[in-house]
Amino acid sequence: MTTMMMIRSTANLTEYLTPTLKSTKGNFSSHGGFGVSVSQFSRRRFLNPSRVFAVSDINKLVKEFDPKIPLERASTPPSSWYTDPQFYSFELDRVFYGGWQAVGYSDQIKESRDFFTGRLGGVEYVVCRDDNGKIHAFHNVCSHHASILASGNGKKSCFVCPYHGWTYSLSGSLVKATRMNGIENFALNEMGLKPLRVAVWGPFVLLKVTQARSRKGEDESHDALVASEWLGTSVGKLSEGGVDSPLSFICRREYTMDCNWKVFCDNYLDGGYHVPYAHKGLMSGLNLETYSTTIFEKVSIQECGGGSKAGEDGFDRLGSQALYAFVYPNFMINRYGPWMDTNLVVPLGPRRCKVVFDYFLDPSLKDDEAFIKRSLEESDKVQMEDVVLCESVQRGLESQAYDKGRYALVEKPMHHFHCLLHQNLKL
Repeated sequence: MTTMMMIRSTANLTEYLTPTLKSTKGNFSSHGGFGVSVSQFSRRRFLNPSRVFAVSDINKLVKEFDPKIPLERASTPPSSWYTDPQFYSFELDRVFYGGWQAVGYSDQIKESRDFFTGRLGGVEYVVCRDDNGKIHAFHNVCSHHASILASGNGKKSCFVCPYHGWTYSLSGSLVKATRMNGIENFALNEMGLKPLRVAVWGPFVLLKVTQARSRKGEDESHDALVASEWLGTSVGKLSEGGVDSPLSFICRREYTMDCNWKVFCDNYLDGGYHVPYAHKGLMSGLNLETYSTTIFEKVSIQECGGGSKAGEDGFDRLGSQALYAFVYPNFMINRYGPWMDTNLVVPLGPRRCKVVFDYFLDPSLKDDEAFIKRSLEESDKVQMEDVVLCESVQRGLESQAYDKGRYALVEKPMHHFHCLLHQNLKL
């Protein structure tokens, strides 16, 4: 999904600890109207206490990309957005810790006492369903001495810290604190797990890292509210495409790549530009002349018709229509034929990420082992081709020969992604 630190407000905000961010070129455009004041920013909490950075330097880097310039004349963000360690730390807080994040699927917590864990940036989390059927999410950190409580997934009746045996209920309350007799000003009800906001939409489990709060008379995890905030007006289009239809979970596969998380997103969002050159096998099953893109508030949807019929053996993985939805900032939903796969891009550092693929299938085919095996093999081939591409791009971004690039007209989803990043990153 950690300890948190505060960039302290001081009389002189230009005071900071090194190292500082460096602009790639040193030439910055300037425009005002930022939505968050510097004084507000100075009071924000940041994850990753080993990195303190200059607000002014970050602001300069962010302003190297101008979302007001139309795609036809725009340059891409500078390479430093993809390589600088301090920019990465800043980005985690501004991009990942404020909005809904897809972290799993509902079948992982289908029954009471089911749980799963994960990590987002510096946030360790655990999601579970208690004995009353209610879903909870918490920071996966013991309140005693910060040990990680649970790992992996499975079933538990409670969470027992492996360090000193402190025990928490599935609703987060501390029910047992070993060897604490005689300790003054200690109350079990004040030492429970720190909650996170959690919701479910369709097959997806979502988290918000911002502190969980309940508003009087309103359930913050209400499906309609979550759908509106997470997906905006794209909900109808996604539902029409079968994204929230009942499907059977098949398997999970993970790919670790030596590239910044945004490189993988950019590759996904190039409007099919790279498909004829890098995915010739996939290309044979698509009709790129039908490729279309629809932009929503925080979602872009790319659609493409199938280019071939089922083979002589009846095998048809892609079907007649494919839908590729990108949900800002790091989640992809791919619906094609009887399949749906989701891609969750997990940042692991400025030059490293993990992409988690979850595969779902029409229930009528869930026992067709030959079809599943062949489909997954074809999908894996495409993913490995993308790994090569993304790692190559990362090496190029680190080259002195490259600073900024340009967009092709088909790369509208990528430009939209960069504009949303700028909106989160500006001070």
